[in-house]
Amino acid sequence: MYTEKVIDHFTNPRNVGELEDANAVGQVGNPVCGDIMKMYLKIENDVIVDAKFKTFGCCAAIATSSVATILVKGMTIEQALQLKNKQVVDELGGLPPQKLHCSVLAEEAIRKALADYYIRGGMDEEEANKLCGVEESACDHCEAHEH
Repeated sequence: MYTEKVIDHFTNPRNVGELEDANAVGQVGNPVCGDIMKMYLKIENDVIVDAKFKTFGCCAAIATSSVATILVKGMTIEQALQLKNKQVVDELGGLPPQKLHCSVLAEEAIRKALADYYIRGGMDEEEANKLCGVEESACDHCEAHEH
């Protein structure tokens, strides 16, 4: 069901925890569905210099969080906003169709954290959300997902 890479990132997740000096934090998910992902980013000069996560969820949710933090480290904000869930899935060697929403959550958590960064910098929340593509979470309609 899961690739070796997914299992590796689930059993040995990278970048787990909180960043004490994070200046961008985004949380997505739904407690009804069971997947809650919180992404912490440290941004300096528009570059993500560190990333960590805390995820409550299934194997795929933890693996996608782990891979997403690896992918965004070193990216500019502009590059991170271009990161799509497909890249996360590809990096893991695939996910079962019913678990693809976990990769969407990873993308959304990054976008939400980046919007938070702009809001902390004084940007209007609505404007920051629009700039970062923050929309309704993939898990806001979890009755559509099979867990």
